[in-house]
Amino acid sequence: MTTTPDRTLAMELVRTTEAAALAASRLAGRGDKNAADQAAVDGMRYVLDTVAMDGVVVIGEGEKDEAPMLYNGEHVGNGEGPQVDIAVDPLEGTTLTAKGQPNALSVIAIAPRGSMFDPGPCVYMEKLAGGRDVADLLDLDRPLTETAGLIAERRGKDISEVLMITLDRPRHQEQIEAVRAAGAKVRLISDGDVAGSLLAVMSDSAVDFLWGVGGTPEGVISAAAIKCISGRLVGRLWPRDDAERQAALDAGYDLERQLDQNDLVKADQCLFSATGVTDGELLQGVRRRSAGGATTESVVMRAGSDTIRRVHAQHRPEKLSSMPGAGPGFAIS
Repeated sequence: MTTTPDRTLAMELVRTTEAAALAASRLAGRGDKNAADQAAVDGMRYVLDTVAMDGVVVIGEGEKDEAPMLYNGEHVGNGEGPQVDIAVDPLEGTTLTAKGQPNALSVIAIAPRGSMFDPGPCVYMEKLAGGRDVADLLDLDRPLTETAGLIAERRGKDISEVLMITLDRPRHQEQIEAVRAAGAKVRLISDGDVAGSLLAVMSDSAVDFLWGVGGTPEGVISAAAIKCISGRLVGRLWPRDDAERQAALDAGYDLERQLDQNDLVKADQCLFSATGVTDGELLQGVRRRSAGGATTESVVMRAGSDTIRRVHAQHRPEKLSSMPGAGPGFAIS
């Protein structure tokens, strides 16, 4: 049985993120993030069953008792094809979707079986991400203000032109104030640090680097994407309390170690797909059409071949799917 995901599987993955995005988009702006997330999970899981692979969810919606679908350890796919690890976030930006705000995505990443990092009891990770030209400057042990200055120097611009992106959280306030005091700019985002990581590594983005404490699942998913498009992400596990710290130490985790994308996804070949739910800098969101169908924009990436494709799809009303949560006017063609 092969363990290498191929280009055919890459295009199949787009169908899974399209399904999740189409389902979740029906609830955009409705104020119910849990319902939007559940719709995305239902849509993605429905299509995953048809994909030719023997997949195990390594990064999912949580433990089985809390997540009836896409839970950690669940087997997905039709059982044929490559044996792979799967990391999913059917709706990256549940609050963004509920509020009708930009940059909500549906994302999935796969890699050969056994190659994705299992964060164990650690829910959060401190992360630093940037493009390939500043990859060697990313060090979580260096003061963040110094890193911002080094990035400015490397890129030949004044510190006042350097832009850091980070989640708007009280735990980040001290560093936000320090970076601003050093002369750099900070863009605050309410959710969605996978999108933030991608903006930090893309050469045509205004963002110079990402820093912040966010979810470990998003860290693994971001690592897979960054392996496909180059750049670097470094992360360090960030226990929330003494109990979580002790659980991690008892399980053998090194809480001082900095992990880069090659530690988080060890295989040289991996795949990543994202579909826009709401409009954003990375992707256009789902657009309903007056005739009853919808359009989606996705990006699919494949490491090893450095392939990046943008996929614009039209979903015709006459091909309505029975996908859970698809609703009137949506189809996965």
